[in-house]
Amino acid sequence: MESLESIDWEKMNGLIPVITQDSSSNEVLMLAYMNKDALELSLKTKYAHYFSRSKQRLWKKGESSGHTQEIENILIDCDNDTLLLKVKQNGVACHTGRKSCFFTNLETKEETSKIEVDTSLAYGIVDTLYHVIQDRKNDNPDISYTAKLLKGKQNSMLKKIVEEAGEFTFAIKDNDENEAVYEAADIAYHVLVALASKNISPDRVKQELARRFGISGIEEKNSRTEK
Repeated sequence: MESLESIDWEKMNGLIPVITQDSSSNEVLMLAYMNKDALELSLKTKYAHYFSRSKQRLWKKGESSGHTQEIENILIDCDNDTLLLKVKQNGVACHTGRKSCFFTNLETKEETSKIEVDTSLAYGIVDTLYHVIQDRKNDNPDISYTAKLLKGKQNSMLKKIVEEAGEFTFAIKDNDENEAVYEAADIAYHVLVALASKNISPDRVKQELARRFGISGIEEKNSRTEK
């Protein structure tokens, strides 16, 4: 497509920032990024597709929640390095269930808009918990255990994973089914905290698990050794 070639992808390191705006109200809904494939799909389907830096993959807006964005217009700025999408927003734009992703006052931390849609079921418990953990990064560590882990010493945060893993193995050895479930949940939570500390989306773990289907464990281990 000729329109794709007007962008200097090499200068942009393969990603162009995209401001998405409600076409009827002009409210800014979100900021995201597109690579060449995402822009091509967006132009072809007239539905917004982006490239997630945290998930390291192309994604269609609303693929999990159904809150899609129908594109009405795509504009490019004078430097050919930023896009503006005018869209019809179906549902809400933010994973928190708010219309826009911009709802927190930087100085006062006051939330300027309320949750309109409960999105927890749409995204699944792992993704929802990961986003909650990310939100806790700015909380007071005196009242938030998650913030305390994230803002404390890294060794203390990582030590909790080892501790919970040890307790899980003892629960399995003792044939304590309920305790095994509790400890497995504790491990999952602390692993998500560690991933959030490095902004690594759990979606990338899902992608890796999917990649391993059809590959024997021995073969997969050997492939990592060879790299």
